[in-house]
Order: sequence, then C-alpha cells, then structure tokens
Amino acid sequence: MRHLFASLLLGLAAFSLGGATALQQGAGSQWTSPGGDAGKTHHSRLTQITAENAGQLGLAWAADLGTTRGQEATPVVIDGVLYTSGTTGRAYAFDAATGKELWRFEPEVDMQVNRTVCCDMVNRGLAVARGKVYVAALDGWMYALDAKTGGVVWKADFIEDRRRGDNSTGAPEIAGDVVVVGMSGAEYDVRGYVTALDLETGKLRWRWHVVPHDPKLGPQETPELEAALKTWDPNSRWDIGGGGSPWDAINFDPETGLVLVGTGNGGPYATSKRSPSGGDNLYLASLVALDPKTGRMKWHYQETPGDNWDFTATQPMIFTRMDIDGQNRPVVLHAPKNGYLYILDRCDGKLLRANPIVRTNWAKGIDPATGRPILDPEAADYTTGPKIVFPATTGARNWHPASYDPATGLYIGAVLDMGNLIFMTPGAKPFKARGLNNDAALIFTPDVKEALAAFPPEFGDAVRKLPAYQEALRQPATAQVRAIDPLTGKTVWAADTAGWQDRGGVLTTASGLTIYGGVTGKLFVRETATGKLLKEIDTGTAIMAAPMTYAVNGVQYIAVMAGWGGGGYPFVPRYSAAYRRENTNRLLVFRIGGAPVPKPDLRAPLEVAPEPPAQAAGVTAQTIVRGQSLFFSNCAICHANQPRSITPDLRRMQPATHDAFRQIVRAGLLVPNGMPRWDDLLSVDDTDAIHAYLIDLQATTRKDELAKQKAGKPLDGPSLTILSNY
Repeated sequence: MRHLFASLLLGLAAFSLGGATALQQGAGSQWTSPGGDAGKTHHSRLTQITAENAGQLGLAWAADLGTTRGQEATPVVIDGVLYTSGTTGRAYAFDAATGKELWRFEPEVDMQVNRTVCCDMVNRGLAVARGKVYVAALDGWMYALDAKTGGVVWKADFIEDRRRGDNSTGAPEIAGDVVVVGMSGAEYDVRGYVTALDLETGKLRWRWHVVPHDPKLGPQETPELEAALKTWDPNSRWDIGGGGSPWDAINFDPETGLVLVGTGNGGPYATSKRSPSGGDNLYLASLVALDPKTGRMKWHYQETPGDNWDFTATQPMIFTRMDIDGQNRPVVLHAPKNGYLYILDRCDGKLLRANPIVRTNWAKGIDPATGRPILDPEAADYTTGPKIVFPATTGARNWHPASYDPATGLYIGAVLDMGNLIFMTPGAKPFKARGLNNDAALIFTPDVKEALAAFPPEFGDAVRKLPAYQEALRQPATAQVRAIDPLTGKTVWAADTAGWQDRGGVLTTASGLTIYGGVTGKLFVRETATGKLLKEIDTGTAIMAAPMTYAVNGVQYIAVMAGWGGGGYPFVPRYSAAYRRENTNRLLVFRIGGAPVPKPDLRAPLEVAPEPPAQAAGVTAQTIVRGQSLFFSNCAICHANQPRSITPDLRRMQPATHDAFRQIVRAGLLVPNGMPRWDDLLSVDDTDAIHAYLIDLQATTRKDELAKQKAGKPLDGPSLTILSNY
C-alpha cells in the first residue's frame, strides 16, 4: 500500500519506544476510556469474579436513562464515579458503588439532524480528562462538562458545513491537549473529516479531511490531499462530497504519540458513480495516523481501495504488542467491515498479517507484498448487473467492540458471515442536499429468495444465475461471538447468537471470563479459553453495547448499557427483547451476590390497523407507485412499517395523523419528537403521493389483519426486511 512522506516514515520506523508511555494490558479498578485502557483492549486485570462464582452474579443497581432508543456506549469509571453517555449525546454520572445519580445532562439538539442519521440517535461514549467530561451531541456540538456537577464549561461547534448531512455518533478521544472527534453521514452528502479541539477552551486546533475537494476550487488543504487527488477522477461527484466519514474508531497511541483514525465508506457507494474513471479514492476505508499536535498525516493503509461496497474502516481498533516474524512489534488489530482481520505495525502502518474471518467474494485475498486486495470483479462488480456480495454492507464486524485477551492471545468479538444482493437503481441521480445519495439498493441474503418474487422476471433470472446465489441459499447468514487467533484468522471457538441482528460488544477479564450481551436481553458469561457457558442472566432489555468492569472498595462490578437500536433499528427482530417488552433504556450493574433483574413491562397487544381515510380525488395507481418509490428513497430508513418497530408504524396512523400529514412532513410539526421536516426535498405533490401510498398500504394491512384475526392467527406474522437505499 502506498505510503507518503518516506523520510518521515523512516524516522518513525527508527523511533525508540523505550522512552514512550508503555501500554498496560488491561484496565484495573478504574476504566478510564470506553475501551478500558490505552490500547482499547476491552480487557480487565480484575479477578474477583471467576468461573467458580460467576453463577452468583446478580443486579447490584440499575438506572433508567429516560430514553427508548439505542444504547451503544461503554461507561467510564474514575475515582468511584461512573460516567456514561446515551441517546443524542446525553451524559450521566453515578456513584459507581451505590448507583446514586450525581447528575445528568441533556444537550439541546436540533432534531432536524435526524434527516441524515442513518443508524439511530446513538452515542458510543465520552471522554474524561482534567476534571471535565467531553461528550459530542448528535448535531455536532462538543460539550465540556464539569465532572463534579455536569455544568457546561464550554461548547463548540465542530461541524464544518451545516448545509450538509454531517452529524455525530462516535466517542471523542483525548490526545495530549486536544480532544479529537469524527463525524457521520457518508450515505448522505458529506466530505469526511476529523476535528481537534483545545481541551481547555474548545477552540479549533486542526481539521483533517479524508477526501479531496473539487480541484476547481483551488489547492487542497494539505499535501496529503494533493497526493490523494491523483487517485480520484477530476470529474468526481464532488457535489455529493465523496463520503469517508470517520464515525468511530479514533485511538490515541501513547507509545508512538500518534492518533489512529478509521475512515468511512465512499458516497455514492459505487466507485463508477463516485469517481467514473476509477482509482483508489484515498483516503476512503483506511487507517490513517495523524500527529495530534498538527493534524498532519504520518502514514496510511487503505483496507478497501476504491471502496465499492460500503466497507467502512471505522470499526474499533485494538493496540497491543505481539511477537511476529521473530520481532516483538507494537501492533494494531483491526477487523473492518470487509471481512479481513488485519495486523499492522503502529509505527509505520506496515501490513504484517491479513486473514479472512468470513466469506469474502469481493476479493480473493490480500497480497502480502503490496498489501492490496486481489479483487474479483466478476463476482462483486454490481455496476454491470446485480451481484450477491460477501460480506454484506452490515459488515463482518461493525461498531460492536471486540476484546483482546493477552493471556490467551485471542481476539474475541461479534462476527457476522452474511452477504447481500446489491444492484444499481435505474436512472441518473441528481444531488440531494442532506438526502440519501448512496445510489444503490440492498437485500440481505436471508431475504433474497423471497424478495425476487417482487422483481421483474428477467431481474430474478439474472440473480438466480449468479454463482453466489446458491451459496446464499445454502448458508444465508451465520452470526456468532468468535474467539479468533489474530495471527491466522482461525476460529478457536464460536457461540451462535439469536440471528444476524444479534451482535454485541465483548469484555474479557484476567480471571478467564468473556462477557457479552445479546439483543435477546441476556447477558452471557463464558470461559475465555474454551467458550464454555458459565452463566446467563435474562434482563428483559436488549443489549448491544460492550460490558465493562471496575472495582470500588474491593468489590468488582460489571456494568452494561441496555436498549435496542442502532443500524436497522426500525426493523425489530422477533427474538429481540424489544419485540416483547418496552424498550426502556437502562444502565445495568452486576456484582456477586446481587439480586434478580426486574424486567420492563410487556408491550401492549397488537390491534388491527384502523380504517384509513378514502384516497383524495385524482389519486391513481401511478400516484401510489410513485409514492412508494419516494417512501423507500426517503422514509423507509426510519419507518419500517412493522408492528413492533420502535418508530411509528405508518400502517396504523390515526385520523388526526392523516389530517396533519402535510404539516408533519413538510412543516416540521413533530420535529421536537425527532421527525424532521422535508419541505426542501419533498414537494406538496411528493408528500401527497407518499400519503396515498401509505393509505393504500394501511387498507391492505387492515384487510390482511382482519383475515388473520378471523382465522385466529397472530397479527404480527413475519415480514420481509428489505433495506432499499440503506
């Protein structure tokens, strides 16, 4: 892989680590960052909870977070205080031993930002330093809060252009005297970047862009962007922005003094649409190492050159040291969406290992000499026709943190072996400001066979002839927590999860335990060496976030954030606790000798969809078809129209909602509730067409449910999950 600034790299490669801050393997009684230690290993040195007494784990205390959306953060514990973040960038502080709430903070968020949030109003953690708590709100404001009181010390806007789809869901990272934060929105119209703010004042110290700007606008901001420009078509879709948003995975490395950043996917998805003449499109889907003092790049490694499949490199990184090829090396372990587990040298970005951990037909392997993937266009280039690509855009790995156990050398995390049918949608796509600009449609392999019935026969025939189609039928998806040897990519043990949407973060401990949650509502404790199940606790609340552990006054606790949400959040699977029970978001804390966990209330029984109003005069079949297209292009990413969705099921609209439909969609009547206004993108005729489609859908649903009711069948039968324009 191409590396810039050779002279700097030579100096960096010769850098002596003897005088640097050494990485300590695992957190102690305190858990000082969402990853636990400086290496973000999600590993603990605590040993009070063991295989012998894990069966006695019970609830020590719990806190209601006051929200009903997704929880993805891992708490931080410093000096007996537990700090955590939640929906839209809320922050909380509790006495870590008793659960007494010390303070909570709710930012004033412009909910219009929901227009550009693909994957729920989540937040993945906060940072604590110098007596302050740093948390990024969904709409891109960084808050520095007084750690004792929760009062605002300063707030700073880190969004570069608020006319675009930028937002924020990741955790900030402390790097010396700056706090570094990324942004989200690559499915929309963003040009990705990371921002560094002064810890004491919030003033902008530097900003590093992932993607070059239109060369017609003048010189690039940095020399590395000038170099990157050579890997883009001069006539790229600069209006859309290029993507690359670094929405997670920012780690400061105290050994090298560098900040490593994982960058996002391209926008639009297809390289041929984004950069017509091709090219690597630096620095999409890459790991980049930046100087935290200046923001200048020291090295980069592009995991998916010319990203064509939404293969972000924003998945969590782990820093450790490993003996490789006869040398003890400072390494970063990284398993991005693209299906490979990489080991790179943290000093210079040199590739040391790259092994597949799932089925990967987009590439035949990684060339160890060049570090480049050996592409398989015949199998995976969907710009020439529909293709079934492994892994899916959901990723072999995603945001759910993995753990590295130094005693066993195992990398343990949630792994999804699934593909998707991906195809171009017809026609040229004009730029949509703050709208979806990915220009591709996806159907996950568990749904492909059934979905083809809804397409023209010639399309279905083309898909069925694909070599990967039979593979998709043979094994549509495998979702597991796996213990992997990172040097070989081989699985040592695996534990099945409930389904492909059941993924969670992982904690390991020096007492030989692996702990993780499931969206079923269960917390699992396993033996790290073998995967043997030691204990499971049914909490009644879906768990996606990584557990953590800490000790206060000699007592070890395990804490985890609980609440369904995240990517695909409207599509609540039947096995999720949120399907059966209210999605009450909670912080759950356990200890040996604790109590049973009280469960949230059961959800109310379903009722038959109400009678919709009559269609307006002039509505035709063509109007309804047009409304359906507009709905799936703009609305379906949030509105699943499923009976147990955590967003409104629009097949069950009441008369008052129908009456106010235009006001809700175009005038922002429900913006305070999280429903943005769309008058800049959807005309009155567009809005009325969507309404006509939903009236028709509601009538069909009511007829179907009345028949089910008469036959004594459940109303919430299985429904097809198609994420069009995901």
